[in-house]
Amino acid sequence: MNTQIILKSHKDEPLRRRHPWVFSGAINRIEGRQPEDGDLVEVWSSSRSFLGLGHYHAGSIAVRVLAFEPLVIDADFWQERTQSALKLRHILLKGTDTNAYRLIHGEGDGCSGLIVDVYGDVAVLQAHSIGMHRAKNEIAEGLRRAFLAENLPLSGIYDKSAATLPRQYAATAAKDGYLWRENAENEPSYSQIIRENSLQFEVNWQTGQKTGFFLDQRDNRALVQRYAAGKTLLNAFCYSGGFSIYALAAGAKNVISVDVSDKAIGLVERNVEINGFGSDRHQSVQEDVQNYLKSAEPQDILILDPPAFAKTLDKRHQAVQGYKRLNAAGMQRIKPEGGLLFTFSCSQVVDMPLFYQTVVAAGIESGRQIRVLHQLSQAADHPINLFHPESSYLKGLVLYVE
Repeated sequence: MNTQIILKSHKDEPLRRRHPWVFSGAINRIEGRQPEDGDLVEVWSSSRSFLGLGHYHAGSIAVRVLAFEPLVIDADFWQERTQSALKLRHILLKGTDTNAYRLIHGEGDGCSGLIVDVYGDVAVLQAHSIGMHRAKNEIAEGLRRAFLAENLPLSGIYDKSAATLPRQYAATAAKDGYLWRENAENEPSYSQIIRENSLQFEVNWQTGQKTGFFLDQRDNRALVQRYAAGKTLLNAFCYSGGFSIYALAAGAKNVISVDVSDKAIGLVERNVEINGFGSDRHQSVQEDVQNYLKSAEPQDILILDPPAFAKTLDKRHQAVQGYKRLNAAGMQRIKPEGGLLFTFSCSQVVDMPLFYQTVVAAGIESGRQIRVLHQLSQAADHPINLFHPESSYLKGLVLYVE
């Protein structure tokens, strides 16, 4: 008998509305074999109607639903999900000179707990649940088949899950490395120069943050490019310099990239070099952003794209205060005659209304006249599941500060 998760009465409505999470508090009992973390389980209503099939985990999110109908979860399943995702990315990226994109965005592509990013001809898999990690070889086989069926190049599938899985499990069961390589006898490569809207970036999926590059800001980088010609720009928390490169390509007069990490500074300088931009228009600074903003020269455009200030609800208040201080300082670094502030939050527990109100508080403190020009989100290859608003995590505002 398959393991069956039986929900409490009236706790089936979220699944009937196709929300893919079952919280532990909704469970009445478990029938069949006691599941281990990562096992596939069935979810049933209290009236014994089938609701879904997904990965179990003994925690707050008890089941991540993969299908709302009885299916076999195997390599064929993963191939079908991958081909569906590839067809959408073809629509989204058609007509752009771009070969790096998010292929699988968790719940947004019906794969709760799984991220797959593509860099040229290498797919980088990142499991955020034990169930997805245990299925990694079947997922890799499905990916390989899907790329072959769509006649797309694929030379390797790299697993980078060790840092995103529960610590105790990862310590013994997760090790980053290739799951498959086309030419396994050759020395493995871990980096590639990718193209994004005709610009070039060096990506290392072994040593880089996340899977190697922040693909979610592609559309927002293009928006910066639209405004940057002839302007001075400060890119704070620059990492590998995505916003800086777009600004330089637009013809910005001067660009400063700031990050506390020497590794990040090395990345941005490398990307400036491979795109053929000289040091006459670009300066990189290794320093804490908050300290740097205290004495920075006023700019025409300022980018604030910090790492997540909070990953759990108990840290949300602290994060809000951090965003307020950062944005108030940033507003003071816009030229008195007026300029643009691009400000972002990738903290999932800080939603757009709360982020907006936090920026409002910073604006009041700054004493400047401020107008909202754009409200921003993640790039379209990071789709938001209509029934799962939690898959929206990146939020941003473009402000005109006078």
